[in-house]
Amino acid sequence: MPSPNVHKTHPEVLKRLRRAEGQLRSVGEMIEAGRACLDVAQQLQAAERAVREAKKTFINDHLDHCLNHVVNAKNPEARASIDDFKTIAKYL
Repeated sequence: MPSPNVHKTHPEVLKRLRRAEGQLRSVGEMIEAGRACLDVAQQLQAAERAVREAKKTFINDHLDHCLNHVVNAKNPEARASIDDFKTIAKYL
């Protein structure tokens, strides 16, 4: 039986994190090889984006699955509050 803490988006989150891990490893190799600063900066940006997207997916999944059932059980109108929170969380 799967753990209740494993959600359908977790494979996507892991994929993004593994991509970022590879990109960060590449950044270290690029620095050691004396690659151009622009190339290193672009690779750092890509790694940062992968982590940011993984975090966003993970948090939104948590809001949908871990909080939604509690809110719906106690207060059906609270769904709008969760949706508003997800919208504003994009700006964090």
